[in-house]
Amino acid sequence: MLFFLAGALALVGILSEGGTPSRLLLVAVLDFALGLAGFLAPWERLRPESPALLGLAGFAVLGLSTWSFGGVAAGTGPFLVLLYTWAALHFPRWILLAYAAPAGVAYLLPLILTHRPPEVLSSALVLLPVAVAIALLVEAQARHLREDRERLARIETWQSAMMSTLAHDVRSPLATLQIVLEELGENASPEDARVIGAGLRQATRIRRLADGLLDVQRIDSSGHLRLDRELTAAGPLVREAVSYTSGRDVTVRIEDDLKIYVDPQRFEQIVVNLVGNALRYGRPPVIVELTRDGGTDRLEIRDHGAGIPEALRPRLFGRFAVGGPDGIGLGLWIVRSLTEAHGGRVVAEARDPGVAMVVTFPAPEAQA
Repeated sequence: MLFFLAGALALVGILSEGGTPSRLLLVAVLDFALGLAGFLAPWERLRPESPALLGLAGFAVLGLSTWSFGGVAAGTGPFLVLLYTWAALHFPRWILLAYAAPAGVAYLLPLILTHRPPEVLSSALVLLPVAVAIALLVEAQARHLREDRERLARIETWQSAMMSTLAHDVRSPLATLQIVLEELGENASPEDARVIGAGLRQATRIRRLADGLLDVQRIDSSGHLRLDRELTAAGPLVREAVSYTSGRDVTVRIEDDLKIYVDPQRFEQIVVNLVGNALRYGRPPVIVELTRDGGTDRLEIRDHGAGIPEALRPRLFGRFAVGGPDGIGLGLWIVRSLTEAHGGRVVAEARDPGVAMVVTFPAPEAQA
């Protein structure tokens, strides 16, 4: 794109009669040719440093452009700095230092050939060191960003493998545990049956959490999460989800006839994660409300604790954004991913006292 821009400016120079037309036409042709080479060359088959050859050719064309304008370097200087900056974003510093000699020749030679005065020639003593210094600073920052990106990619690969392994390793023993509990419950006393029933429900919950970890991996790999939506009574679904937590100090306020169009298992996971967080990090009472406003359903889970600092709320739902002794910071990220899969959004709103986690998603009529 730099070469295309330079070629267009060379054509403008012809129209303005600011230089030799035949030379400027040659400059434009060369710039457009270099631009096409940049787009069409099979760089992926060559060495990573191969595109740096375009920079060398670019310096030569810049020198020709200065000569064509009779030694006026007003356009050469900015493009020289831009070429250096482009190189700094893509190549190691040794290439930037190697560019110094050809860049100096491209800048000074046309000035010498056109017999420019010494004060004009001395401008190279300012321009070239500035261009090199800017390029080295940009190269250092770009290198740090690339290293950070590679490190994050390795961490995410490890995390994905860890969650996948954990989920698969948990599901097999859970299946055996459920079978054993079901057999024990067949001939158990009422009191034992109640305890065994609670154990079965928690085993089912753990299996769903394992499925949730697999969902995290699927979200990472494909960016999509398949939902099995159905029209569901909101009250029983939310109360069932709340029962997987301690259930104490939690008040559910939902109209009995309110129905929502969601994936019950995934929506249950949203409720469990948010209620669990409210009980763990906030203070009771925790109030769960689900209301409808036109075409939007609104789930609000509020605690009465110390609240969340305003500076933390924008990144609250990022992956590993908020960890602690009781978690690793995936819960709210999963909530956000599941909410977005339902076509909704989740935010944290300040209350006095406490905080409200608000999930909004389309009502059945709006989705229809």
